[in-house]
Amino acid sequence: MKLLSAHRAPNPRRVLMFMAEKGIGGIAIENLVLNEQQHRTPEALARSPFARVPVLELDDGRWLSETRAICTYLEGLHPEPNLMGTDATERAFIEMADRQCEHYLMSPLAMWIRHGHPGLAVLEGEQVPAFAEKQRVLAREMAAIFDERLSRQPWMAGERFTIADITAFCAVEFARGLMKFKLAEAGYAHLAAWRDRMAARPSAGVA
Repeated sequence: MKLLSAHRAPNPRRVLMFMAEKGIGGIAIENLVLNEQQHRTPEALARSPFARVPVLELDDGRWLSETRAICTYLEGLHPEPNLMGTDATERAFIEMADRQCEHYLMSPLAMWIRHGHPGLAVLEGEQVPAFAEKQRVLAREMAAIFDERLSRQPWMAGERFTIADITAFCAVEFARGLMKFKLAEAGYAHLAAWRDRMAARPSAGVA
């Protein structure tokens, strides 16, 4: 198998962290340079017509896109350590937490960055500063919700580490790196403590 990835991009990093947590090897990594539009070449678009990474090439030649779908596939091949739930109830609550992290935390952070950081102008085409500011405010509101959640439980989905923590970590690290969004300085003590525990995991070193 081969994974189309991109250095420092949050969604490819989610898959790489997922693989690292499971100890999955043997998958070739091909890094595309997004600022050079390598994800928009005819070859890349044949693999992913939406011009997104990551994309996983299966052994039968098919291409599987979408981060969550790739992780679900890998979880099926490598069920331990379990990161997505062991029964229907746990799977549902972990998926709920993961989707919340993706839609309510990662999305506004990403839109703030894509429209607010000059280095991403080449990807966005036309940046909209007013939209960036609106997303920055929304991201802080969402961070407060997740901060409160982590005041009551150690991990995003409850009492154990799961894929939801990977999603949230890649989101906040993307903003930390490009927008200098420091959780402790912003007043999110519980989220900051969780981020530090995540950063100490060996899988946090992949990008």
